[in-house]
Amino acid sequence: MPKQKAPSGTARKPALKLVRDMLLLARPYWKFMLVTLVVILVMTAAQLVTPMVVREITGLIREKSPDLIRQSIRLGLLLAGLYLVTALCGGARTYFAHKSAWNFVSDMRIRVYDHLQGLSLGYFHDRQVGQLISRTINDPANLEMLIAHVVPDLIINSVLLIGIFTLLFVLNPLLALISLTFMPFLAISLYQYATSVRPLFKRTQQSLAELTAATSENYSGIREIQAFNRQDMGSGRIEHSARDFTVKMMNALTKSALYHPRIELFNNLTTALVMGAGGVLAATGRVAVEDLVAFLMYLALLHGPVSALGRMNEDLQTSLASIERIDEILSEEPLVKEAAGAADPGRMQGRVEFQDVSFSYVEDMEVLRNVSFVVEPGRMVALVGPTGAGKTTVASLLMRFYEPPEGRILLDGHPLDNLTTRSIRNNVSIVMQDIFLFNGSVAENIAYGVLHATQEEIEQAARMARAHDFIADMHDGYDTIIGERGVKLSGGQKQRISIARALLRDTPVLLLDEATAAVDMQTEKLIQEAIDQVVRDRATIVIAHRLSTIRNADEILVLDKGAIIERGTHNDLLALGGAYAKLWKQGTSV
Repeated sequence: MPKQKAPSGTARKPALKLVRDMLLLARPYWKFMLVTLVVILVMTAAQLVTPMVVREITGLIREKSPDLIRQSIRLGLLLAGLYLVTALCGGARTYFAHKSAWNFVSDMRIRVYDHLQGLSLGYFHDRQVGQLISRTINDPANLEMLIAHVVPDLIINSVLLIGIFTLLFVLNPLLALISLTFMPFLAISLYQYATSVRPLFKRTQQSLAELTAATSENYSGIREIQAFNRQDMGSGRIEHSARDFTVKMMNALTKSALYHPRIELFNNLTTALVMGAGGVLAATGRVAVEDLVAFLMYLALLHGPVSALGRMNEDLQTSLASIERIDEILSEEPLVKEAAGAADPGRMQGRVEFQDVSFSYVEDMEVLRNVSFVVEPGRMVALVGPTGAGKTTVASLLMRFYEPPEGRILLDGHPLDNLTTRSIRNNVSIVMQDIFLFNGSVAENIAYGVLHATQEEIEQAARMARAHDFIADMHDGYDTIIGERGVKLSGGQKQRISIARALLRDTPVLLLDEATAAVDMQTEKLIQEAIDQVVRDRATIVIAHRLSTIRNADEILVLDKGAIIERGTHNDLLALGGAYAKLWKQGTSV
């Protein structure tokens, strides 16, 4: 079986398509974006009218109008009103733009997480948790710039540019043409910026993800770091990642820093050129003073949109880098797919059958070879064998974490690929070898797989798993907070809580993967008694660490190099005198 395929989203998509797709996903917040647009248009109109009011006042002063005082008060009040409208609209624009942006960021974080947790287990094998955290938290956060800044800025500055250039040509076509002198250089700078900086910001986001991954892994392994006195190594790893991020960020910002002064230079040169030419035209009577004042005000207003193109471009490149990374995640498809029309039969009897199942995590390296067995309800089948024999893979295939390329697995006669994944896992409970408990109370962890479980049901499951006594001795009993990954519990305590969690679900199939590996002999005996009690009415598959725990199994399967080499009861296999008998004689745990 091949590895999880490479992301289908790795092929670089056009920037416009990426932005369009992301804006379509923001559809629920278009109403806020529409309000933002209306506010922007009102604010832009006020900004465009302002120089005309100043032009009129200047004209009245130049003509020494007899009505100058009254008109000046009227126009001054109008100007104040325009500034007030601009300020109010600016505040409203900021509020509604950010309301849509941050709600969309929240939606995208949820969408990315939901998509990731729906991918097949194989996807997570070669990916660091911190990388996935960065994809889920950091990358969607950068969409705020797209929704709250880039899109509104694009609208307002586009309208301003069109309006300003129209009014410039209305005021004086010759000066308007002169003001376009440096526009080709601005366009070239914008293109160079877009093509050179976008990849740099994407590498910066990847570097940030690596820093997050290193930090997450160090905190998860803090016990080992301290136990082996490797604090220097841990610190060095963080330092390397932090400095790598800084170098990449500074590289991107340096390109940006080289760009912005050019924009300012071209703006200032345009102003100098227009002022010089305007002075000549005013001296020769070819332009009125009030027109020149208004022209210069519009030119100053024009510098805002032109300079904003640089900031907008920088924000856009950062957003695009994150959009590309989000798109890569959302383009991933699960390797184990649910068939159209997959059935959900509800609670089943629990008959499990493997028919000539073969499987490999890496191509040409088989983990299972033609494995066949049946587990009837009320019977227990044990899997034993050396490490790497394929025992845990059997459990993973039954849970449909993976799909075998050859052979079939049936539950009550239904091939697993004809059943919904939810229905399969509703009928199978598993106690995993690598136990994971959440940072919550003991009761919450036991009831993790059962909604609305009563306290009585939780305590009954704990008693069956021989966990009730030590839980009752805790300071807060079942309400005791156990810390992340159950850090406040011993290995044996975590194992018994994990068993209680599985037993509470009361499913027709029970998978026990090394369920007593971390407990002492006395506790193992108690747990074994509980297991013997609960297997009577369900199909149980036990992956054995200690041979003594499976001597009462109805059938024992001995695996070696992915194949079943022996099968039978404990007494049958001892009489056979093969691999199992040898292990039993040596008292070996496998």
